[in-house]
Amino acid sequence: MSARELVVLGTASQVPTRHRNHNGYALRWDADTILFDPGEGTQRQLLLASVSAHRLTRICVTHFHGDHSLGLAGVIQRINLDQVPHPVTVHYPASGQQYYDRLRHATAYRETARVLADPVTAEGPIAETPGFTLSAHRLSHPVESFGYRLVEPDGRRMLPDRLAAHGITGRDVGRLQRAGELRGVRLADVSEPRPGQRFAFVMDTRLCDGVYALAADCDMLVIESTFLAQDAALAEEFGHLTAGQAARVATESRVRHLVLTHFSQRYVDADAFAAEAREAGYRGDLTIAEDLMRVPVPSRSTR
Repeated sequence: MSARELVVLGTASQVPTRHRNHNGYALRWDADTILFDPGEGTQRQLLLASVSAHRLTRICVTHFHGDHSLGLAGVIQRINLDQVPHPVTVHYPASGQQYYDRLRHATAYRETARVLADPVTAEGPIAETPGFTLSAHRLSHPVESFGYRLVEPDGRRMLPDRLAAHGITGRDVGRLQRAGELRGVRLADVSEPRPGQRFAFVMDTRLCDGVYALAADCDMLVIESTFLAQDAALAEEFGHLTAGQAARVATESRVRHLVLTHFSQRYVDADAFAAEAREAGYRGDLTIAEDLMRVPVPSRSTR
């Protein structure tokens, strides 16, 4: 099992269907699991996907339309029921504070866990950990909406042949990495730059600067494609993207793996989204999201 993967919990826009639950996406990233946009039914989908509440470390809500947030009440209560021992931080648009408060305390329950509210008030970094920086960018939707971008710090890749040539073995490798130099051998002599991985989550939005800022050079982009091109006028009116628009963003932004999701119930054939994305010119890895699918984050590139 990959240590970094997307677990798709739900893929429907607006209303669930017979085959698609409301939105929900869990990103497993080493020791962290970030839950994005828990729509109605997410608690059950987590069970079906074998993602324990104990794994959750953050929840990111893009906006407070029901298909992206109605499951928040159940997930928070499950975190408390299971007595999750570590803090769980919830990021959400600050303008939706009243909706967060209602969902947070939708019914009576015993609070046993630390659920920390961290409303997003502006674009930019919202959390920094040793493993990643989490940022938010404003999107274009009828209600305030933010997309999220996770970036791993750049590092260095050790080169075994160069280590051997300089006689660096065993624990000395770690000493060299920490100190930057060992017995006259510099870290740069035995390693090469290793770009950090990048992930972005873009939900309900028209095309805007924020979409491109989030998608830039991502290893994986999870992005809504509610409509097909034949309904582009509806997409613009209601603040959504077509599959072709999402694919062009991915191409122009040098995305390695594109995950399309958030499909309108008006379409029966999901293959049409893949066809439109390819017709729009996207040539990278492409996934048309299905409920309970697991999608590994691509291995690190050599950008």
